[in-house]
Amino acid sequence: MTDVGTVYLIGASPGDPGLITVRGCALLARASVVLYDRLIGDELLQLTRPDAKLIYVGKSAHDHTLSQQEINDLLVEKARAGLDVARLKDGDPFVFGRGGEEAEVLSAAGVPFEVVPGISSAIAVPTYAGIPVTHRDLASSVAVVTGHRGMGGNKGDEGQSLDWDALAQVDTLVVLMGVGNLSTITEKLLAAGRNPEIPAAVIRWGTTPLQRTVTGTLATIAPLTREEGLLPPAVLVVGGVVNLQPKLSWFETRPLFGLRVLVTRPAEEATQTAARLRALGAEPILFPTIAIQPLEDWSSLDAALERLAGHYYDWLILTSVNAVRFVWEHLRAAGRDARALAETRLATIGPITCRALAKRGLQADLVPEQYVTEATLERIGPVDGLRILAPRADIARPALVAGLETAGATVDEVTVYLTVRASSDDAGQVREMLTAGAIDVLTFTSSSTVLNFVAALEPLPSLRTATIVACIGPITARTAIEAGLRVDVSAEEHTMDGLLYALVEHLEETRRD
Repeated sequence: MTDVGTVYLIGASPGDPGLITVRGCALLARASVVLYDRLIGDELLQLTRPDAKLIYVGKSAHDHTLSQQEINDLLVEKARAGLDVARLKDGDPFVFGRGGEEAEVLSAAGVPFEVVPGISSAIAVPTYAGIPVTHRDLASSVAVVTGHRGMGGNKGDEGQSLDWDALAQVDTLVVLMGVGNLSTITEKLLAAGRNPEIPAAVIRWGTTPLQRTVTGTLATIAPLTREEGLLPPAVLVVGGVVNLQPKLSWFETRPLFGLRVLVTRPAEEATQTAARLRALGAEPILFPTIAIQPLEDWSSLDAALERLAGHYYDWLILTSVNAVRFVWEHLRAAGRDARALAETRLATIGPITCRALAKRGLQADLVPEQYVTEATLERIGPVDGLRILAPRADIARPALVAGLETAGATVDEVTVYLTVRASSDDAGQVREMLTAGAIDVLTFTSSSTVLNFVAALEPLPSLRTATIVACIGPITARTAIEAGLRVDVSAEEHTMDGLLYALVEHLEETRRD
């Protein structure tokens, strides 16, 4: 008989993937099956096992992919098949997340389950808007209700009524899923004696770069929300704490807030970039145009590493994180470690490559202040007669090796990985977004990302004037211009951090003008 699997009811977040708990991440990475809700983004789904079956079961006001009963049945079915199941839910499973109902079904069916709390939108969304739900001077009580029920006979009331007289006395009232009934909610609170001048706010797509906040009073918030065109998902907050929003707003004031930024670098590097963009308030759109591919024949690298272990080389120059990774993996596969480099000086191009080396317990002897060929040649000093190993990508620029050889060095340039055009099913969607002006910034981190981007979208749609093109440095910028793109930002520090810093500076200058 097949052992019964466990169902994990995991609270994720109302939108920001960074709000999931460590326990939630660990269980998500173990599960064979993942049932996920509407607000679960791709970044969380990337934490799942490569072989996990992902099943979308999201719901919106007028669109239920599966009924609740079908979701319940699916949880029991998969667990009884011996599979561990992650039920990934928006916010907290037990705060209007129907987690209690699902847990009851699992208990009745004899299926083991665990509940992993999440951060409810009732707390997270006001917080991201700069509204604390409690405050020593303003609010010592808070109530959280759903706007779907208790509206006096509306469809979906399900027989439960709210005590509006009691709710009118609460310092802070948070209403989830209430935008559709916003006029009715405000009318009932006013009829129960709530002050019409009490501050109120509606926050849409809270905790995401799409967040929008409308503030007013209890008497004005419904018409203001209609005028601004705010639709679900949204949270209503009523109470004096809303007055703190102008000075406590921290998320919507981030330098890239609300911008959609296209990331064209390889998928394995794009995740870190996406996290940096989210920290700056942007919404990353991942569209890898290049992929890193290992070699089929490693004999040249293995031979070079034999010479390296024999202390043949004076310098080892590493120009990328991938070069570090492949050299280290093959060094270890040959039964060697960092001692093989004891007599060889190490140079890295850029701080990210330097950090990748440090993770292997190695300290770079040289990191040029500028991450270009000329700076490397200048800093490395006289090289006449030196023997240098340069493990690189197949399409690496020849300038560094040519400069070293011209200066009298003997350079063994060894290809350690291939840079190929990434296959993507998203080209059509990206083209549509560009045509509609739904992407604000294009980022390019190498000439190959530019060329593959253009090839993937051929014919390239016309970009609107407001679309910003940002490049990691002058070489990439020149390639972009030659490809017919207008370049607005070219980073002085040729790293992803440098690119983002230059982008922020560009936007600040534009806003000042």
